[in-house]
Amino acid sequence: WYYDKAFWGGYRDRLVASRFNRFALGYGLEYDFPRGVTDDYFHFVYPYLADVPGYPEVRVTRIAAADGTRLATPTPLSKAECAQNFEMLRFIAAETGARGMQFQLGIWTHAYAWTDSPNAYHRIEGLTPETHARYCRDALAMILKDCPEIQGLTLRVHGESGIPEGSYGFWQTVFEAIAKAGRTIEIDMHAKGVDQKILDIALATGMPVKLGATFSAEHQSLAYNQPDIRALEIPDGNISKADAALFSVSSGSRRFTRYGYGDFLGERTRYRLWFRLWPGTQRHLLSVDPEMAAGYARTASFCGAAGLDLMEPLTFKGREGSGLPGGRCAYADTSLTPEKDCNKYDLYYRVWGRKLYNPDAEPETWRRAMRAEFGAGAEATETSLANASRILPLLTSAHLPSASNHDLWYEMPTNMPIMPGTEPSPYSDTPTPKCFGTVSPLDPQMFSTVTEYAQALMARKANAKYSPIDVAQWVEDCVAASREALEEARLTVKSRDGSEFRRIEEDVLIQIGLGMFFAHKLRSAVLYEIFEGTGDPQAGRLAVAHYERARDAWLAMAERARSVYRSNVSYGSIAKRSGSWSDRLAGIDTDLAAMKAKVQSDLGALWHRMVADSEVRVATGRPQRTELKCAHAPPESFRPGKALALSLVVRRGEGGTAVRSVRLRYRHVNQAERWNVVDASGGNGTYTAAIPAVYTESAYPLEYYFEMEDRLGVAWMHPGFNKTLSNQPYFAVYNVSVPSSPLA
Repeated sequence: WYYDKAFWGGYRDRLVASRFNRFALGYGLEYDFPRGVTDDYFHFVYPYLADVPGYPEVRVTRIAAADGTRLATPTPLSKAECAQNFEMLRFIAAETGARGMQFQLGIWTHAYAWTDSPNAYHRIEGLTPETHARYCRDALAMILKDCPEIQGLTLRVHGESGIPEGSYGFWQTVFEAIAKAGRTIEIDMHAKGVDQKILDIALATGMPVKLGATFSAEHQSLAYNQPDIRALEIPDGNISKADAALFSVSSGSRRFTRYGYGDFLGERTRYRLWFRLWPGTQRHLLSVDPEMAAGYARTASFCGAAGLDLMEPLTFKGREGSGLPGGRCAYADTSLTPEKDCNKYDLYYRVWGRKLYNPDAEPETWRRAMRAEFGAGAEATETSLANASRILPLLTSAHLPSASNHDLWYEMPTNMPIMPGTEPSPYSDTPTPKCFGTVSPLDPQMFSTVTEYAQALMARKANAKYSPIDVAQWVEDCVAASREALEEARLTVKSRDGSEFRRIEEDVLIQIGLGMFFAHKLRSAVLYEIFEGTGDPQAGRLAVAHYERARDAWLAMAERARSVYRSNVSYGSIAKRSGSWSDRLAGIDTDLAAMKAKVQSDLGALWHRMVADSEVRVATGRPQRTELKCAHAPPESFRPGKALALSLVVRRGEGGTAVRSVRLRYRHVNQAERWNVVDASGGNGTYTAAIPAVYTESAYPLEYYFEMEDRLGVAWMHPGFNKTLSNQPYFAVYNVSVPSSPLA
């Protein structure tokens, strides 16, 4: 498709019609590290595009054919092929500019020598450590000169670029090409591992500088900025020898910059921060929720942020040499294969583009096209897809086994065991013991782990965080709404047998199956924790029963998906990034068998048991939250060095009980810091608290929310989530000296 000019024209028209305003073409995205490399075309991109004067010895040599077969005689890449590659770059950039979009060139890898890569298809010859930086500078200068349509550069400057962190001299040399470009070139550096030195080097070019922060690790979460990061991202002073060599900053004192906005949202900075939404959660299945897209649009300007860079579906298809013949959509049922891969995602482009452009965009802007295909069933189809599409982002926020898209593929996840020791954990960046119950939420401020929640439940301790049972219920509600709308669509869509409806239908059913699996598994894990803590036989039996129902849901989904998608929906070279849903069943069966055996064994051995009827009812039922109406008017700004007084009015709802206590939780908008808490005072429905004056003396905006507890020991928070889980569940406020912006 890189050489397909007809594709680029139609693709650009689709983007512009959807109101996208910039396009980034990224080279060097095939691998996260220059290790274990096979299909490496364009990975170190410069010699594929440019024959740089002064470096006649630098060239690409092909040592394997396109199918990986080793060549008897290595062959240098011809000048004609390099010229064709560069001509296509110019064509793509020109097509972008001609439609009024900004063109951004992405260069993700600057390593030229792979490690542990005996099966690489190419090698870069003629470079040395002494000439590396100068060659990159001169090649980049040549590309910028000969492709004037390039308006910006996206660069990884952390260790995954292949350049060890702290190599300031390398980047200073490369950035000389940008400073001397003779026109404005926006510099967009990945925020991970960025420190003041690399910022100063970029700013010294005189060019506008942006930092691209990963919005929700390398996945798609709910549509709000996580108010806290996982404990694994908080610097603890420990760094391995391997990390110290390549990631001395991002795995060291600035670890908190890896998977969020870090400390980059200070006020009056000389750079802008924006967000990059990685396709770890939603990379293959069609996922479209207008409410979620609108939520992303609103949070993309959070505390002055500059917008959202959306890594679209199929961005990672073909990584690590995983490309297969027959198109990237991987359909076994070839009647579902669209003419162009991107055609499957037409509704995705329409909704995300329109909503990011204007979160209040009228649905008619995308429904017109839907009605042409689906007739009277258009809205039911949209509703079914929207509710199914909400499931995996919710799970990503609430239960994240790995922040890395390289490990966790939530559309086809490798089973994380509930039972410790029954199988090795498939995820390394997860708390110890590495099992389902201890998995951290992406957002540990708003959500609790299975273990944390079960222990609080058994101790009768109030916890305002959203629980795994809340999450399970939300997922079940999404499943029910999606199923109901799908049934309506099947009755009203004018061409139910058409490939476009069938593609939506099958992807909805897979997401419904995933939702039912995780809803039952979350309940099972909580029940198993109750069983472990109390010995209550009912809790043990129900834990097994819910896991069996989870397994049944997975099996039914996988059996249907077998006729829809190929046996290898390939996104990488290892099992976690390849295969099919059926392949994951063995891990589920191993874990379920271990739970059955443990419950049966303990039921025969336990003599002293607690009755945990109330805990079991909570774990298996619909969560009941106190019906109270809360009113709070967030201030437009705060004055540094002055206490920020805040008030909350609470009115008892029908059947609700009186409030026993109210707490204020607050923090600077700085993920390097942790949250603070202060008790509110008052009564008769009105409560007040203040963020101290010493705390407001800061270069950062403030964020806060309230926690309440009633006389029955039930706790909850305000503002919390709305019904579509698409809002920001806390308030944010600026320094008075900074122009106002929509924050809450």
